[in-house]
Amino acid sequence: MAYSTKSKVFWSKKFMNILVVGGGGREHAIAYSLLKSPLTKKLVVAPGNPGIEIFAECSPIAADDINGQCKLAKDMKADIVFIGPETPLVLGLKDKLSDLGIRAFGPSQKAAQLEGSKTFSRKFCKRHNIPQPHFEYCSDLETAKKQIELLKGYCVVKADGLAAGKGVVVCDTIEEAINASSQMLEENIFGDAGKSILIEERITGIEASVFAVSDGDNVVVIGNAQDHKRAYDNDIGPNTGGMGAISPAPALDDKLNKNILDNIILPTIKGMKLDGNPYEGILYAGIMLTDEGPKVIEFNCRFGDPETQVVLPRLKTDLVEIVNATFAKKLQEISIELINNTAITVVVASKGYPGKFQKGIKLPSLNQLTPKNDVLIFHSGTSKNEDGKLISNGGRVLSITASGDSIQNCREKAYAVIKNINWNDGFYRKDIGKLKFT
Repeated sequence: MAYSTKSKVFWSKKFMNILVVGGGGREHAIAYSLLKSPLTKKLVVAPGNPGIEIFAECSPIAADDINGQCKLAKDMKADIVFIGPETPLVLGLKDKLSDLGIRAFGPSQKAAQLEGSKTFSRKFCKRHNIPQPHFEYCSDLETAKKQIELLKGYCVVKADGLAAGKGVVVCDTIEEAINASSQMLEENIFGDAGKSILIEERITGIEASVFAVSDGDNVVVIGNAQDHKRAYDNDIGPNTGGMGAISPAPALDDKLNKNILDNIILPTIKGMKLDGNPYEGILYAGIMLTDEGPKVIEFNCRFGDPETQVVLPRLKTDLVEIVNATFAKKLQEISIELINNTAITVVVASKGYPGKFQKGIKLPSLNQLTPKNDVLIFHSGTSKNEDGKLISNGGRVLSITASGDSIQNCREKAYAVIKNINWNDGFYRKDIGKLKFT
């Protein structure tokens, strides 16, 4: 499907060289979307993955290799660098590229603190009256214990820094919360990311993910989704980076969308500018729909994974045009169009994830499963062995995305593909899109 061409052209160059930084399912979906644009001339993804290399050039440079990514962007004369993961953003890749005169899509290092430090984010929201749960900062176990006891163990323990989506433990008991705090603060299971933690009140409701684009002044929402974070069916088991997603989020209606835009998204962009850290790029707001109204669970400074795999296939507006409008600071002039359908993605993960799991396990051939417009296979954690055979290279291995006119239709398509993959060393949730969301 081609992109809609109703939007204005905000860049004089007709064809552009684009570099995508990253190599997971999110970057696979981003690259696939960028390729559909008639403005894309050359597409390079670093490091990429075997799924991406089918249609784009891949370069074996790690996403967090800041100097390597800068050199690649310079050598290929990149017109756009689309930064997928959070780590290079927090490390300042956008800033380094800007110093070289290269346009990079994503927030600055200072603005990326919204995700890089949960303490920064919470203090920011408190300062700008953005609704969120009560929290306490703790750098030692004794302080944490006091807060845990005040909340009677019914709380959320969060590592302050980046922990690949795993630094959050939802607790029911005092013992469970103290154990999680001890693992982070004293056992260093998340390294420097867990040197300090937050103890938060545990709010309840339905979760939703809202994705907006900002040019520092203007904001447009480009989609929303419902993530499935728990590892196993019926939302049980440990938190993961995400085991599946559905878009649009069933729980969000026009009233709630306006509430989130007016009370969370817009104040965030305004507040960042007021604080001297103007926010440019993707803003991902993780929202809890409580009885008191929407509250921020977390901010991310990039697209989510696996939400990207359901949000971008529904985007009708040219993604390159959106990026160019961001650079031109003219987002208010662009029209965001979405396909009127539903999309779900189901993650196939390595057995043991999110705990210990094996890499390098041979995967079945996917050649017989030819991607279509309504069923796509995104590679989240794959590689190739010395014989050129597809192997697992991560906890989350594949994301199977299906689009259709109903949730049930999408479920049937996605699970039919997974059944045909038949990978005995993996597992997946069987209830993506099936749970009640209202």
